[in-house]
Amino acid sequence: MSGDILLDPLIPLVLLGALAALATLGTVLAAWRRLSGWWLRGLAALALLAAIANPSIQREDRAPLADIVVLVVDESASQRISERPDQTEAAIADVTEQIALRPNTDLRIVRMGDASGDGGTQMMTALTEALSEEPQARIAGILLLSDGRVHDMDRAPNLPAPLHALITGQDTDWDRRLIVRNAPAFAILGEPVTLTLRIEDQGAAPTDGGLVPLSIAIDGADPLQFTIPVGEDIEVPIDLAHGGMNVLQFATPVAEGELTDRNNAAVIQINGVRDRLRVLLVSGEPHPGERTWRNLLKSDSAVDLVHFTILRPPEKQDGVPVDELSLIAFPTRELFLEKIDEFDLIIFDRYKRRGILPSIYLDNIATYVEEGGAVLIAAGPDYASADSIFRSPLGRILPGTPTARVYEQGYLPTLTDLGARHPVTEGLDALAPAGPDQDTPGWGRWFRLIQVTPGADSTTVMSGINEEPLLILDRVGEGRVSLLASDQSWLWDRGFEGGGPQLEMLRRLAHWMMKEPDLEEEMLWAEGTGQSMRIIRRTLDDTVPDVTVTAPDGTETVLTLEETTPGRFETVWDAPDMGLYQLANGDLDAVIGLGPSAPREFEETIATTDLLGPLAETTGGAAVMITDGLPQIRAVREGRPASGRGWIGITPRAAYRTADVQVFPLLPAWAFVLLASLLVIGAWLREGRR
Repeated sequence: MSGDILLDPLIPLVLLGALAALATLGTVLAAWRRLSGWWLRGLAALALLAAIANPSIQREDRAPLADIVVLVVDESASQRISERPDQTEAAIADVTEQIALRPNTDLRIVRMGDASGDGGTQMMTALTEALSEEPQARIAGILLLSDGRVHDMDRAPNLPAPLHALITGQDTDWDRRLIVRNAPAFAILGEPVTLTLRIEDQGAAPTDGGLVPLSIAIDGADPLQFTIPVGEDIEVPIDLAHGGMNVLQFATPVAEGELTDRNNAAVIQINGVRDRLRVLLVSGEPHPGERTWRNLLKSDSAVDLVHFTILRPPEKQDGVPVDELSLIAFPTRELFLEKIDEFDLIIFDRYKRRGILPSIYLDNIATYVEEGGAVLIAAGPDYASADSIFRSPLGRILPGTPTARVYEQGYLPTLTDLGARHPVTEGLDALAPAGPDQDTPGWGRWFRLIQVTPGADSTTVMSGINEEPLLILDRVGEGRVSLLASDQSWLWDRGFEGGGPQLEMLRRLAHWMMKEPDLEEEMLWAEGTGQSMRIIRRTLDDTVPDVTVTAPDGTETVLTLEETTPGRFETVWDAPDMGLYQLANGDLDAVIGLGPSAPREFEETIATTDLLGPLAETTGGAAVMITDGLPQIRAVREGRPASGRGWIGITPRAAYRTADVQVFPLLPAWAFVLLASLLVIGAWLREGRR
């Protein structure tokens, strides 16, 4: 219960002030004239002014409110290593017990984990949100329970009470981490990429410097082992193995006694791109499709094209002297013997044996394929003739044997069952509108097909008349070869009967032959978005086994893949943490890093008071290590130091809630008038007897 006197003047305050001044002047004048009742006159004036001021008494029925102590508990990833979880729970229990023993004091516990998007420990943000939910006048103290590694100190709020930080960890903690600097997102094939690596020890490391092992693995292959010094930047040149995404994994083994191995590995994903694609196009004779091939290859600025066309075969005798021909001798020896390995792809377009390219050249091309090269045959009637290129040393690598039969009638190229699943032709029919019967693609017809018998190990992905093979793919040694059993793909490019996806088909075909990982028949990979990953398995089989996902902490999760399109199986999985995940599906392995392989929480893991200590000092509080003993909680007056040796302080706020308010006049108005009248009469009687 409390009471206050309130004034509610009957007239404006300015006018009341003027009356007070006039009354004061009259009283002073009466005293100057030595009137014996001057003081009675003054009291009468005062009583009248009090009546006009309308004084009243306000009485409040107050219910005391409990003080609030806010405890923000850091449960981020770095707080789950070593002995910190046990230290955290012990500190929570001790604080809870001490606050429970204090009268009229409540404890609010706020728990926070890792921030989204690898934001680390956003403790100041969590504290701001917690304070916004409580009345500021009731906050008696703020406790932060953490390892001190806070990543949003610039967002510290205004603090209404002393703040104290209870820091977990040990003075003897140490950790080793692997750092990869200047890792590019793209790199050119054939040119070394220089990465800067550093292994450093933090905290109370048992040794100073020394050499430690380092392993480097590319695309999950067997790692290469090295030994590098601790605390020094090391430049490592890397040659990308292939185009497309290259996953590089660096790791150093766990040392005895270090806090965690989560920062002992790093995964870098570098997209390998070809600087220039060197293509050798050999045309056996001029025909309508020759210019289409040339225009198609020249339209890509990344393609360096060398075009070799036989315009005047040896059997052509027109009587023109050789020295009068304006043709330049083609450097066949240089191209097919000395520099053949510089080409990424060789295309034979309607080429047949005419003695221009000796057998030794063709044999060298076959060797080039067996050692990793790529050859595409666009076959015309020449392929079925006695002079077919198949009947040369090149025949040992070709995927189709000609039968000497040539179909000359219209037909619609179609995808085979394997072709619908193969990455070279998968979805090609979706690039054209549906045909008239809705079961055939809406692209144009071709009018020639060379009958061939596919090899035992080859794959037919497109067919033509009577389901005869049209596009055949094969692997030969380390290289790849393909056979297009028609010379009329140019009809699609010319838009005949609506045309067709010739450009996309040939682009995929060329990239498959150059071993782009994105076009492998058997492939396992994952695409990450935040902490979610889409796992994709491509195969020519009808089913695939479950995929096993190994998390950064070693736990395994088995996921079932579902077929989304022919030959493509997928699933989406939300990972529990950021870091490096390993995938296994049958004989295939893959690696994906969600966020950095060592998240922000593990960049620095040694507990410290350096970040929270200065903030606590501004409020009179302190940052203390739990290993030194849990401090006692005391009550201190506002403005006094709130920390000392072995104790921390909170400030009682004496907050209350008003349950009831009563307002009544100090005196009735007639009482003031009666009092003023009596005083005036008293002054008159006193002065009248004089």
